Amino acid sequence: MATDDLMPTIAAERRAFGDVLEGLAAPDWNAPSLCAGWRVREVVAHMTMPFRYPAPRFLGELVRSRGNFARMADRVARRDAQAPIGTLLEGWQTNVNHPWKPPGGGLQGALTHDVVHGMDITVPLGIEHPVGDAALRVVLDHATTPLSLKHFDLDLTGIRLEADDLDWAFGDGEPVRGGARALLLVLMDRRLPAGLLSGTPAARFTTG
Repeated sequence: MATDDLMPTIAAERRAFGDVLEGLAAPDWNAPSLCAGWRVREVVAHMTMPFRYPAPRFLGELVRSRGNFARMADRVARRDAQAPIGTLLEGWQTNVNHPWKPPGGGLQGALTHDVVHGMDITVPLGIEHPVGDAALRVVLDHATTPLSLKHFDLDLTGIRLEADDLDWAFGDGEPVRGGARALLLVLMDRRLPAGLLSGTPAARFTTG
């Protein structure tokens, strides 16, 4: 898929994930996500932050956190997550066509941000994330760039990731097999519930 063609895909994936969010029960919004210390509502607040914060406001928040993006993102997500569920949901559903791009990441990075954080929500809840195969390939390719691998400092030496639901693999060595979505979360340095991966090295990437 060419980069120029990604915006319609991003919009379609956002609409599909919006339907997932709309179908959540009220208690689900307070359920833990794969992001340590964040509930579903904090993840949604974080996902919509690029839509809701124009550059001057974003920079102001970053300055308040002394230039530490991780600290700023956590503080803002926890604060904004206190909004009513309807407000959090509206922040997503009204921005499906937003052209935001993460610095240096382009539209591939925006799609990756959406898909990965969407799975941070759906995997613990046991909900199927409705990302299409074409979008998933784009995100997997983005997640295996040298820049992304360096960012997460993930040691995959001697390991080959093999999807069992998509014609995709990465690396050389002893296989770790699972769904493409689960392997994507491995690349994003998430700890997964047991049973989503198989292969001797899989225990390195699971919670039990």
